[in-house]
Amino acid sequence: MAVFSKTCEYAIRAVLFISHKTAAGGKIGIKEIANGIDSPEHFLAKILQDLSRKGIIQSAKGPNGGFYLDEHALKLSLSAIVEAVDGDALFTGCALGLKQCSEVNPCPLHNQFKTIRSEIHNLLNTKKIGEFNDELALGLRCLKK
Repeated sequence: MAVFSKTCEYAIRAVLFISHKTAAGGKIGIKEIANGIDSPEHFLAKILQDLSRKGIIQSAKGPNGGFYLDEHALKLSLSAIVEAVDGDALFTGCALGLKQCSEVNPCPLHNQFKTIRSEIHNLLNTKKIGEFNDELALGLRCLKK
């Protein structure tokens, strides 16, 4: 079962890949990113354009262009990527997708899901984009299926 939408999965993997590959400076192109995370290039291009517009990643055009992360972006939490792509529904929504679910009108899974939702939000809030670079460089983590 996937916690994130397919778009969000690709977004997180792409941002972490860009962070890792540009940690020493430089930029990386869409083809290398798509290959590095096993993503369709056309779909990924739209995702990266959106993330760039929202300030999660940076891009530069031209012969030496590509994608990269600035110092500010490296300190963003993974939840910033999720919220930029999917909004905050993962952190606030109902497990059953009910619009009227609340403390006053809870769905059957409300209380248990509220705890899980909070743990996921806490995890993604405490993990920063740049903190995975060393483990990725050592091959201790992967971004490809």
